[in-house]
Amino acid sequence: MSTNVLRTADGWWVQRGDRAIPVDTKADTTAELIADRATVREATQSADTGTPVTDLVALSPVTTPCRVVAQMVNYRSHARDSGFTGDIPPAFFRKASGSVSGPHESIVRPSHVKLLDYEIELGLVMGAPLPIGTVVDERDLPSYVAGLVVANDVSARDVQLTKTQFYESKSYPTFTPTGPYLSLLEPEDFAHLPNLRLKLSVNGELRQDRTLADMIVRPAQALTLLARFQTLDPGDLLLTGTPGGTALKAPPKPVEKIGALLPPAVKWKAFFRSQAKNPHYLHAGDVITATIATPDGRIDLGEQRTPVADANQHPR
Repeated sequence: MSTNVLRTADGWWVQRGDRAIPVDTKADTTAELIADRATVREATQSADTGTPVTDLVALSPVTTPCRVVAQMVNYRSHARDSGFTGDIPPAFFRKASGSVSGPHESIVRPSHVKLLDYEIELGLVMGAPLPIGTVVDERDLPSYVAGLVVANDVSARDVQLTKTQFYESKSYPTFTPTGPYLSLLEPEDFAHLPNLRLKLSVNGELRQDRTLADMIVRPAQALTLLARFQTLDPGDLLLTGTPGGTALKAPPKPVEKIGALLPPAVKWKAFFRSQAKNPHYLHAGDVITATIATPDGRIDLGEQRTPVADANQHPR
């Protein structure tokens, strides 16, 4: 069975029901904790009754600096929403690790961003080096992946679309809420990954709800493709894509064809005018709730609950 680990300013804790048991480790980073797995197991068997989980303030269980890599358009439902047809070539992009934030910390919208979007994603936390040229089979996943986290790939769509790039639009501080738990997996847990269900709600309204069965490129294949050009180390984070249901969706085909005939400045002005009417983009005061779990609870990454704030209301 998987083991849920929580990080606070005071150290690392193992979740046991509604209690948290301290882990007697000197680990400061996620990589160091993963290397001290024996001490984590000792905490799960401890006679210590611990502390109520609700009394703790969770930080991101993925410490930084680290590599944060993400897969683009990796769920069939998201591909449909984005207007893709036919085969979709696998693609990756990087996010700044300075975007990683805690599971209950406010997502801060920069003052120039108008179209702020959400993307729930399953995060793979590496437990071993992934050298260039590595080929990962499904049976090899436990050798490379230590655990899983809930992540939200928050996106400034107006920056992403007008600049035709991802790094800036997805790398502002607080744009990768992570946690609350790092769910450390046992080898037998990996067979249950396809049953994981990703659910995201905004102000109680369900927006995203899919299992990994909707995923196009599965984790083992993704790591193999990534290893063609990118090394990974323990503690690094791979975000594996988001299901359909984000605020941004491709325009209808007739509208898209008309837009292609317009000068860029006119096209973007019309696009942003239409998107401003879309109520699904995030605004200050919204609260995002995100969960990832199997139906039987064998793997449960906990609940991420993040409010949205404007930069002028939330100085950093």
